[in-house]
Amino acid sequence: MGQKDLARRNDMPFKTITVEVKEDRIGFVTLNRPERKNAISVEMRKALSDLLRGWKDDPGIGVVIFTGSGDTFTAGFDLSEFKNPALLAEIFETSARYHRDLWYFPKPTIAAINGPALAGGFDFVKLCDVRICSPKAIFGHPEVKFGIPPLFTPLRWIVGEGSARDLCFTGRRIDGAEAHRIGLVSELVPEERLLEKAMEFARVMLEAPVAALRQGKEFMVNCQGRDFESSFSVEHDVVFQEFLLKKSSEALSKKKG
Repeated sequence: MGQKDLARRNDMPFKTITVEVKEDRIGFVTLNRPERKNAISVEMRKALSDLLRGWKDDPGIGVVIFTGSGDTFTAGFDLSEFKNPALLAEIFETSARYHRDLWYFPKPTIAAINGPALAGGFDFVKLCDVRICSPKAIFGHPEVKFGIPPLFTPLRWIVGEGSARDLCFTGRRIDGAEAHRIGLVSELVPEERLLEKAMEFARVMLEAPVAALRQGKEFMVNCQGRDFESSFSVEHDVVFQEFLLKKSSEALSKKKG
């Protein structure tokens, strides 16, 4: 990727997020409303959707890291917007779109959780592929106390049925140590090393060919709820046909030539 392309990607005009792209194809996205605890507004959801859709097929982006500015990852949705009747339809539409854009993004995503990730912020990190956090991280679904059932299914896939039911029914908050114990996060990292560790994860991922990462992500997104046979036919049979046998045939052809 040339310096001109890198500069263009680092100059995206977003107000609620900041974007940086490293030379090694790692995209950094910082939720940037520190005065509002990085609350996820309509504008932020639009920015995230636009960014992810633009990066989906961009060869200069291999892995995306998300973090928050200040001392919070995100406190969740910007509740002040719900007081404006004119915004209600847009709140729903942008929420439905951004959650799906994050979940279906075809490249690996990493949440580097530097502080509280609550309610909609907890949902955000659930939809990433890998989560690491600092000791300042806090997770919880306080919205259940206000009559709003939390997003249960992605959490169940990550931590299992029992822990997911516990967190969704009680709305209790857990710290980084408990999040690590139940498997919500892969690593608990000192605050000063959080972004460095996220970069290490990303670089290790990028040691694999792009096609393998994309195919693997597609398997992961689409395998939920499948039985063994339907999953195995994709994860084994398709991989054999499209990757292993194809590579072997190409290698043999080169050898003969």
